[in-house]
Amino acid sequence: VARLSFPLRATPVPNGVEPPPPVRHTGTDFDTDWARSQPARVARLALVEGVMRPVMSLVASPAVKGLDRLDRLDGPVIFAANHHSHADTPLMLTTVPEPWRHRLVIGAAADYFFRTRIGGSIAALGIGAIPIERTKVGRQSASLAADLIGDGWSLLIFPEGGRSPDGWGQPFRGGAAYLAIRCNVPVVPVHLQGTGRILRKGKKLPQPSRTTVTFGDPLQPGEDENSRAFAARLEAAVAVLADEATSDWWQARVRAHAGTSPDLTGPDIGAWRRVWALGDRDRRAKRNRRHWPEL
Repeated sequence: VARLSFPLRATPVPNGVEPPPPVRHTGTDFDTDWARSQPARVARLALVEGVMRPVMSLVASPAVKGLDRLDRLDGPVIFAANHHSHADTPLMLTTVPEPWRHRLVIGAAADYFFRTRIGGSIAALGIGAIPIERTKVGRQSASLAADLIGDGWSLLIFPEGGRSPDGWGQPFRGGAAYLAIRCNVPVVPVHLQGTGRILRKGKKLPQPSRTTVTFGDPLQPGEDENSRAFAARLEAAVAVLADEATSDWWQARVRAHAGTSPDLTGPDIGAWRRVWALGDRDRRAKRNRRHWPEL
């Protein structure tokens, strides 16, 4: 009977022979090449400019700072941002300036966005996502990202590996730093403020709120700097941008020079006190809005 089924199914593996591993089409094995074809790029351009931009203008009212820090950049870069919400990606897609905006791929968690072929197709076409492993620097996903950077694509990655559970940051992982060292490209630190109020982790419906996107000075890995040290320096740079967003440029620079910038991860206290401290930080941001430094 097994022989009669041969045209309809694979032949049985003989005893003592190791069967080949099954071919997967999800996770890190998901093929996204088609999503960077010209028709797919045109469709994504229409989605970003025709849908995402007006929606984010209405829901997020973004204020963009620090674009002048990118004036001397040329070629592909890695944008590394903190991660609070699913609103982070469309906000970045509509605020990253040209020439990077429409030649940008998004490093997305393979175990979340690419669990199914339908979900992976939507992510690849809609936001230009590529699958990456968030628990480690995987060879397959790192090679894909490196090849794309070599072809002139820029990369947006969230080094925390996932959305914040409580509004504070999480320690940066080494993926962005590793790729910067491997590809010899600069990393632009980015701080996103306010997206957690729009669509915090666990929430289903968005709530309009003001947001601020702050681009920092590009960072280049040092000659003998490893990925762990560079990731720590990148996290510190985003922390300075967070301080700048909640106080002002001058005070943030004074604290950065003194090495006293507040950590992204927040105070090491009880959960309810962390939420209280986060609210205090937001109130400081409102109080310091449009505040000129005292010289």
